[in-house]
Amino acid sequence: MHIQYQQFFKKQKNSNPPLPRPPPTSHKTIIQQLSEALSEFDTTINKQKIETMTVLSVTEDEINELHSTLTNRTGTVPLASRFRALFTLKAIGSPPAVKAIGDALRPSKDSSDQPQALLGHELAYCLGQIADPTALPVLEATLRDTSVHPMVRHEAAEAMGAIGNPISLGILREFLKDEEVSVRETCELAIEKIEGNESFKANEAGVYGTIDPAPSMIKSFHDTSATDLGRNDLIKMKVQLLDQQKSLFERYRAMFGLRDAVRRASENDELDGIAIDALATGFSDPSALFRHEIAYVFGQLSHPLSVPALVKVLENKQEDEMVRHEAAEALGSIATPEVLTTLKAHASPEEQSRVVRESCEVALDMYNHEHSQEFQYTLPLKSV
Repeated sequence: MHIQYQQFFKKQKNSNPPLPRPPPTSHKTIIQQLSEALSEFDTTINKQKIETMTVLSVTEDEINELHSTLTNRTGTVPLASRFRALFTLKAIGSPPAVKAIGDALRPSKDSSDQPQALLGHELAYCLGQIADPTALPVLEATLRDTSVHPMVRHEAAEAMGAIGNPISLGILREFLKDEEVSVRETCELAIEKIEGNESFKANEAGVYGTIDPAPSMIKSFHDTSATDLGRNDLIKMKVQLLDQQKSLFERYRAMFGLRDAVRRASENDELDGIAIDALATGFSDPSALFRHEIAYVFGQLSHPLSVPALVKVLENKQEDEMVRHEAAEALGSIATPEVLTTLKAHASPEEQSRVVRESCEVALDMYNHEHSQEFQYTLPLKSV
C-alpha cells in the first residue's frame, strides 16, 4: 500500500529516544505531532505557540512545477523524483495540491495516459491520507474503471474509507462483489470503518501520522504506557490477528494493535520480539490484501527484527506482486545495510514484475534518504 519514510523512534540503547520525525503530511498534523511529542517527553515549552504556528504558503507556480514532475511531463523524470513530488504535494495538502494529485491519477480517458500501477496506487493513497472529500469523484472513477490495475482500484477504495464520508457507502457496497478479491476485501474494510468512525474516531491520524484502515485495539498512545502491556496482551492480539472466522476489520484492529505494542515496548526486546513474530505469522494468511498490510505495518515500524521475514516475501516469486511491492518499500524504510543487496537485485531488469522492480527502485531512493540529513522525503520548495 504505502511508502513509509521514517520510523518515529530508532532504538537507541541506554539513551532517551529522540523526538520523532514525522512522515510527509499536512502542516497541521505535523504541528500536532510535534506538540504531542514535546508533551510526551515533558519538555518545557509553550504548546499553544506551537499549535498556532503557520507555514509559508506555496505558490501556484510551485504546485504546477510539482505536478509537472509528478506526471513526468518532460519524459525524463526519474521515478523516485516523481514519488518525492507526490509526497511533497501530500505534505502541502491544500486544495490545489489535491487537484494536482487527482489530475495525475485520472489525467484523461486515454488509457495510455494513465499512471502505472505503482504510482497510481500511491496517488490514491495520498488522496486518502489528505482526507479531502473533493477527491472522492476521482477515487470513485478509479474504483469503477475495471481496466485499472487492481492495486490502484483497491487503494482508491481504501482512500474512500480514509476520507470517511458516508456518501461513499453506496459505491463501496456496489463493489463488494467485484471480481478482484483485493478490491472486494478493501470495500468490506472501508464500509466497516466508515460505519464505525463515530465510535472509533477511526479517521483521526494516529501516532504514525496516518489514517489506518481500522483503529488499533490499543488505546491512544497517551492513554497507555508500555508497562500496561504484557505477554498475554500480545498473545490475545495474535489470536485475533490469525482468526479467519473474524472479520477483516477486527483482524486489522489486532494488526495495528500489535504495531502499537512495539512502539510502547520500544525498550523491551522481549515484547518487541513477540509482537513482530506475531505479525510475521500473518504472512501465511490466504489473503494477499492481509499479507500486504502486514508488510506495510513493518514499514511503519522500521524494526530490524522484521528484515528476515520481509526479505523472504520479496524474494518469493510466487507471492502476489502487491505483497512483494510492500515488502520492498518496507525494507527501504528500515534501511539497514543488509537490505541493500536484496533491493538492488530486485531493482534490476532480471526482476520480471514491473511493480516490484519499480518498488525496489523507489526503496533504494528511500534507503539513501534514510542515510542522509534530509528531514523529509520530499522535494525542496523555494517559498518554504
